[in-house]
Amino acid sequence: MTQQSTEHPTERGASLLDYLKGWPTYLLPHHALSRVMHAITRSEVYWWKSRFTRWFVKQFKVDMSLAQEPDLETYPSFNAFFTRVLRADARPIVDDAKALACPVDGAVSQLGDIKDGRIFQAKGRDYSLLELLGGDVRAAEQFEDGKFATLYLSPRDYHRIHIPIDGKLTAMAHVPGRLVSVSPATARAGPRLFARNERVVAYFDTEVGPMAMVLVGAIFVASIETVWAGEVPPPAGKEIRHWKYESDNSQTDFKKGDEIGRFNMGSTVILLHGANTIDWITDIKAGDHIQMGQALAKQC
Repeated sequence: MTQQSTEHPTERGASLLDYLKGWPTYLLPHHALSRVMHAITRSEVYWWKSRFTRWFVKQFKVDMSLAQEPDLETYPSFNAFFTRVLRADARPIVDDAKALACPVDGAVSQLGDIKDGRIFQAKGRDYSLLELLGGDVRAAEQFEDGKFATLYLSPRDYHRIHIPIDGKLTAMAHVPGRLVSVSPATARAGPRLFARNERVVAYFDTEVGPMAMVLVGAIFVASIETVWAGEVPPPAGKEIRHWKYESDNSQTDFKKGDEIGRFNMGSTVILLHGANTIDWITDIKAGDHIQMGQALAKQC
């Protein structure tokens, strides 16, 4: 599926306001601020976590009726609230065997085709698939001429990440980088944003071929967690780390809709699929709000 011709807020070119919002974030000490946020959001000081959580719910209009535990006072820290579990019936998983489920709540930043090894970021901006995957040529080759979807999680969204289709985890990479904001304004204004930020790349074998889920860090996202490795904190230095997983390990088998990770504070997930394997649902386009579990793509 090619890009839609109908223009949406995320598809217009960067405005002066976008630059004013986005570029100052490049000047901040991202990792230092994120480490501070990591400590603050895990504080169990009652008066602090209680006031901040109540303010956050009101400020961002968070619907607590969907939470498995709607009582804010039961959460020991702000991060426990932020990564809250939803009710079992809150996000039903599409039951069509040929449909891929949306992995997160959020908004579609962009989705479409990977063309000439490039991924569309915003009007007038794209970035390299190879750079996104940390320079891993063999990994990038699997997704040449394939499909991508970039899904943005705002502060009010549910922040657990689920697998769109049955899959077997085969590898993971941690790519160090910056922690610039990934807001729509910064995506429009910032070059190669998702290929420059810190990210965790999880690779899966599925019935439609290889799939990658790129969990992109951002300002104040002090850590990314996966269910198989726990918290993946950034190491000192710029070395890319790799993990391989044995094929006979049942703990790396996932069914459609299973949780695979979470963001501690909000960010972005980029889905990658190979050529001639899936098609995005035609009714879904850039700028649309989405929910975890709804149909996002169909097998070819």
